[in-house]
Amino acid sequence: MKIVFLIRSMTFGGAERQLIALARGLRDRGHEVHVCVFYAGGPMEAEFRATGLPLTVLGKRGRWDIVGFLGRLARFRRHERPDVLHGYLGMSNSLGVLLRPLHGARVVWGVRASDLDGHRDHWIYRLDAKIELLLSRFPDLIMTNSRAGRDHIVKLGFPAAKAIVIPNGIDSDRFRPDDRQRAAVRAELGVAGDELLVGRARRVDPQKDFPTFLRATAIVAPQRPTARFVCVGPGLDDYVRGLKALGEELGLGQRLIWLGARTDMPAVYNALDVMVSSSAYGEGTPNVVAEAMACGVPCVATDSGDSAWVVGDTGVVVSRGDVDAMAAAMIDLLDAVSQGAIDRGAVRQRIITNLSVDRLVDQTESALCRVVQERSAAWA
Repeated sequence: MKIVFLIRSMTFGGAERQLIALARGLRDRGHEVHVCVFYAGGPMEAEFRATGLPLTVLGKRGRWDIVGFLGRLARFRRHERPDVLHGYLGMSNSLGVLLRPLHGARVVWGVRASDLDGHRDHWIYRLDAKIELLLSRFPDLIMTNSRAGRDHIVKLGFPAAKAIVIPNGIDSDRFRPDDRQRAAVRAELGVAGDELLVGRARRVDPQKDFPTFLRATAIVAPQRPTARFVCVGPGLDDYVRGLKALGEELGLGQRLIWLGARTDMPAVYNALDVMVSSSAYGEGTPNVVAEAMACGVPCVATDSGDSAWVVGDTGVVVSRGDVDAMAAAMIDLLDAVSQGAIDRGAVRQRIITNLSVDRLVDQTESALCRVVQERSAAWA
């Protein structure tokens, strides 16, 4: 098959990391894979190019660069003539349907989140969501990465018959326990050997509800004086400044470390003793939880998306926004770590069993082959 993936940019994010793993896996199985992005210069673009896969940048110059952008996209699709055009998120999905007369491919949508609250997002994203809903009966297949995500879009009005669930895949060779990496990052952060490190990783965004995490740490900190806390990930400057101010107001001081964006996430996860996902909404299958678990790190997660399924019985799941429950769960896991009661091998094995890259590629390949074969049968 010839498969073209369409995505806005290669920014830091779970969807982008999944796209890299999936595209490489399909290429390794003999398929012709091409990725097309709207905007150049995303922070994960170099990582993608290192795979050797072809990447076309459409050079969108801004939100209102519409006519020129659509012309470049139409020429690209007309030239490539893929068997499958696979959108990844929002407008990428909608454009696959709208430009179908120009490329003639089977159109597959990728929906990567659940229970998104449109009232919390910019108006352009609310408009994007409305357009996607209106067009949702036209793609040949809609892939969600979580059961919660599928349930959510079907409730909104997406056709249930076209929506399937294919969970994320985690590269367990890349995300694995590593004592050397653990020591290096903890030394960089100035975390002593007898201190326990709790982390909240990835995009610093209202969706991820960092305030609940910070308020929970303010409860934990005086009760567990050897615990320190770290927030890792990119975010808008004003929003991050507000969170840092909240941390100071809560009296966390030097107990709380802010790292910003990192490209060495396996090393960062290894430095942690407990990982926390405080997401309020929008999770599908949370990469940050699964990646940390693949490194043997137990997790506290809110009940957003399929987080509870990912964690299973290896960690603790709490209600979204429940500061006291999150603090209690953090204390429980920190105490279990201190007592040597965490089976890190079991934490890692849950991801290897349920969220392998091979499984992601197997299921995606089968689904894409099926829609292509259905088209061939219809034309026979």
